[in-house]
Amino acid sequence: MNLWIDVALMASMFALGNILFGHFEEKTPKWRRVLKFFVMVTLVTTISATAGRIYSVSFVGALLMAVLVIHGWWLPVKHGINGLSAEPREKYYALRGWKL
Repeated sequence: MNLWIDVALMASMFALGNILFGHFEEKTPKWRRVLKFFVMVTLVTTISATAGRIYSVSFVGALLMAVLVIHGWWLPVKHGINGLSAEPREKYYALRGWKL
């Protein structure tokens, strides 16, 4: 078992996520975004090393399912925010605790 595959996959997912969706995190401090990267890579790699790759892949899949629920139901239904464009900006910023 090679854990570098897990590290490479997580780093690739974060890179694509930051390229495609980074504009939704524009007011998040940089240190927090960097910390999130290292925590997630460490967590997935640790799960893979201790429990096995199938568990780490399942964990990532569960996180992706949570994202789908948040963006497909929680944001639009509960808060009136478009889950794909984060509009209206005023509501999205208020939900995140940011100033417009």
